[in-house]
Amino acid sequence: MTELLQKVRVIDPVSEIDELFDVLIADGYIREVASHISDISSDTQIRDCQGLVLGPGLVDLYSHSGEPGFEERETLLSFLQAAAAGGFTRVSILPDTSPVIDNPALVAQLQQKRAEGQRGRGAEGQRGIGAEKSLSPLLHLWGAITVDVAGKQMTELADLASAGVVGFTDGKPLENLALVRRVLEYLQPLGKPVAFWPSDRQLAANGVMREGTNALRFGLPPIPTSAETTAIAAMLELVATIGTPVHIMRVSTARSVELIASAKAAGLPITASTTWMHLLLDTKAVKSYHTSLHLDPPLGNPSDMAALRTGVRAGVIDAIAIDHTPYSYEEKVQAFAEAPAGAIGLELALPLLWQYLVETEEFTALELWRALSTNPAECLGEKVSAIVPHQPAELTLFDPQQTWKVERKSLYTLSQNTPWLGQQLKGHVVQIWC
Repeated sequence: MTELLQKVRVIDPVSEIDELFDVLIADGYIREVASHISDISSDTQIRDCQGLVLGPGLVDLYSHSGEPGFEERETLLSFLQAAAAGGFTRVSILPDTSPVIDNPALVAQLQQKRAEGQRGRGAEGQRGIGAEKSLSPLLHLWGAITVDVAGKQMTELADLASAGVVGFTDGKPLENLALVRRVLEYLQPLGKPVAFWPSDRQLAANGVMREGTNALRFGLPPIPTSAETTAIAAMLELVATIGTPVHIMRVSTARSVELIASAKAAGLPITASTTWMHLLLDTKAVKSYHTSLHLDPPLGNPSDMAALRTGVRAGVIDAIAIDHTPYSYEEKVQAFAEAPAGAIGLELALPLLWQYLVETEEFTALELWRALSTNPAECLGEKVSAIVPHQPAELTLFDPQQTWKVERKSLYTLSQNTPWLGQQLKGHVVQIWC
């Protein structure tokens, strides 16, 4: 299949380009990018793309899959379909499945399932065009740092690295600093990314909302900022001592952004990410007591959200992660403080971030796309190709003006735990190439 995308807005963070071009794609490769392309074969499918955006495929650093163990929440197939519908060409699942991804045998089993799920399956369905021409996203697996992600005994890190995991994380706080130090020492020669979620669970206690006036107003147990910042400070000290590069997950406070900025200025080998919902919402939203707003770490105060947005634009926060966390309806229908923390997001993140950050002109399109594509890839030790001739077509085509309603029949993910359920959104992914 040969396709000509005419007058499409090309957003390419690699080449720092945001311009209108014609783009010719054939046999999985970009063949030509020019202001006007007329020399085409008779069987070329021509598509008028005025008003559409073409960028590198989006990359998600970390999200949760229900399978194996919790297939009623999410299967690998529905996860991949949701990711493709959201514009992602690469996704990475956290190891806290059941069983945990802490041994090479399970890595091999999931890689086999991944291969079966990527053999030509389309992922646009009723909402996209050309579904038969698209493939499922590439699925990466994070390997667990500790056995059963219990925070006590290290896994066989070298064996997992040889088995093909993309990197190492528990996706949970590791509070044993002696263990963290040993992990950093062991991982140094392996050259794989390692990600930590710094959080002091003793300081967090039974809190469910960021400490501040809104927590008092809504009568919910608070989590102090120091639960995150003290853990980040300790992590930075270990990195400074040992020198192993580290990725800091789920940054959620203004003070954390300051600590990371200072560490980067001092030359520490760190990268950091926040989640998409922490950029869009703050504690005021919790007024609804919608259980999909119960997140961990919790939504920040308005000053935290503002600092995170500034941090992403400045590059202090390298990447925006989705942290897609599916739960069944029954699991989420509880009191706010009792419901499990997390929300879905693979299909929602790009439209909402574009609507509230790009269309408001707080972010440029390049800034947002960089934080969702090239930067997260670099955090994984990977590269994203520029949109130029002879490069593989790993692309996302996005319509910022298309409206759709978030409801069961319009979502590929099996779960519906999102505060946007039932709402009209503007912006929709048309197609991916990968």
